[in-house]
Amino acid sequence: MCGIVGYIGNENIKEVLVDGLRELEYRGYDSAGIAVLQDDEIHSYKAVGKLKNLEEKTKNFTPHTLGMGIGHTRWATHGKPTEINAHPHLGEFSYVVHNGIIENYQELKKELQAQGVKFLSQTDTEVIVHLFEQNYKLLKDPMKAFEATVERLQGAYAVLLMTKVDADRIYFAKNGSPMIVGNDQNGDIYFGSSDAALIGKASEVIYLDDGDYGYTSIKEGITLFSDGKEKELNKKALVGDRVSAQKGGFRFFMEKEIYEQSEVLADTVMGRALDEKIAFEELDPNFFDGIEDITICACGTSYNSGLACSYLFERQAKIRTSVEIASEFRYKDPLLNPKTLFVVISQSGETADTLEALKMARDAGLKTLAICNVDNSSIVRISDYTLLTRAGIEKGVASTKAFATQVMVMWMLSLYIAQHKKTMTQEQIKAEIEAIRHIPQAVKVNDKLHEKVKRLSKRYLHGHGFFFIGRDLFYPLALEGALKLKEISYLHAEGYPAGEMKHGPIALADSNLFTIALMPKNIHYDKVKSNVEELSARDATILAISPERFELADDYVHTYYSDHAMSEFFEMMVVTQLLALEISVRLGNDVDMPRNLAKSVTVE
Repeated sequence: MCGIVGYIGNENIKEVLVDGLRELEYRGYDSAGIAVLQDDEIHSYKAVGKLKNLEEKTKNFTPHTLGMGIGHTRWATHGKPTEINAHPHLGEFSYVVHNGIIENYQELKKELQAQGVKFLSQTDTEVIVHLFEQNYKLLKDPMKAFEATVERLQGAYAVLLMTKVDADRIYFAKNGSPMIVGNDQNGDIYFGSSDAALIGKASEVIYLDDGDYGYTSIKEGITLFSDGKEKELNKKALVGDRVSAQKGGFRFFMEKEIYEQSEVLADTVMGRALDEKIAFEELDPNFFDGIEDITICACGTSYNSGLACSYLFERQAKIRTSVEIASEFRYKDPLLNPKTLFVVISQSGETADTLEALKMARDAGLKTLAICNVDNSSIVRISDYTLLTRAGIEKGVASTKAFATQVMVMWMLSLYIAQHKKTMTQEQIKAEIEAIRHIPQAVKVNDKLHEKVKRLSKRYLHGHGFFFIGRDLFYPLALEGALKLKEISYLHAEGYPAGEMKHGPIALADSNLFTIALMPKNIHYDKVKSNVEELSARDATILAISPERFELADDYVHTYYSDHAMSEFFEMMVVTQLLALEISVRLGNDVDMPRNLAKSVTVE
């Protein structure tokens, strides 16, 4: 969830860029940088950490008016958060900033290295600037060189490029990552990866489409192309305030983050789910040698994601997996086997109980792996290896997209281990990869679904509690659905294995007990149906979430992507998130800041 800004005009370029980056801080970042081109000279500054570190570095830099610049806040995906890996990235005579992931960067990097190009960083982005310069040396035309560069890029990108060989223009391209270009009444031109960076500056903007590219300059304005042909500019007035711009028009950050899951899951998968295999460049190929079993340790939502994926590790990778609540694990005098892989999951990387459990495993000589959203966090620094979830910053206290990306990373990890252990055939791996690539589509929220849940929510504001029930990996999803509801609505909710209801909890069943039944077509549908019928016979109020209509249900939400169990898992996840959101909104609660809770739990 990196941030991009750009500017051509007569104002103080440094101040415009830094101010724009400040408005993008809500997206999350671990380093920042700017580059300014004036009088055929490029001045570049980069700093790790907060934006104030960049401001300190540039305090003596005072560019005169008329010039251009680009800036970036980075959320690490390739390479650690260091100054070398921070953007902008430089070539011999050009600078580039980039959001997204270049899937074929390794192929391009090898090709460029064979031509004698030297790389400084570990990032995928650096290939863009070197590829542009090699193309320019061949074509002697910066626009043709930029077009040739964009044609070679695979994956998601929003790119801004400045070069000394064409010192009046900023080149841009967009595919799969957001990019906005606008101008003010004086003709100054602004770029941003979000409205927030442009509000108060640009008066009208163009929301670029995938495949758009072009260049801007003071003399020529904005020139836009698509499919090799010049494109008409569809400008819109820019209105609103910065806080609402950060929310993207949504009522709450949590709502925005539910809708963002399609985008962030695509980021999570990019460069990892290849055509015929799962690739994690972060892991040593021999990392799993000698590993006999896995212990997953986490808290809260992260525990639920780990529990869900324990089914996948055993089913696909055929490796014995246990899941521990970190706050309990620390005090049970656990028996730790050096042949166990110890996996910790944390959104923030600072979860106190999980961190202490990790230290215990490390001190006992176990191999450790972190699934985390924040590079350079405490858990990441201590673990042997880390797989970043790439969710971007999550401002809503009740986690949504962090859960989704954790599950996705571990699903891919189970396949990665299966490849290593040869517990699945090549055809099975390819079928799973095909399913993975459809998940971003499965989690897209359409207006019809959201309106349906919004209408249903008014019927679930009373009663004496909720049971979320499911079987197999849908039991942990039931746990997570119940957790979301109780976190933000303050209503009592429990997640239960559907088959366990008759072993005690069914005593609570009456018309004021709400049962949210997860009924996937691909896993134990008939078994779950039987369990729900038992509840219905006791007059419980049933909300069925399923691709198959259930006649005894009082309410029903239809799911569509039922060709694979994980498609159903992710689609049902979205429904439970929306239900929690809309019930809480009707109750008048602050959805983003629920009482008694903190985003990062750094105490026991």
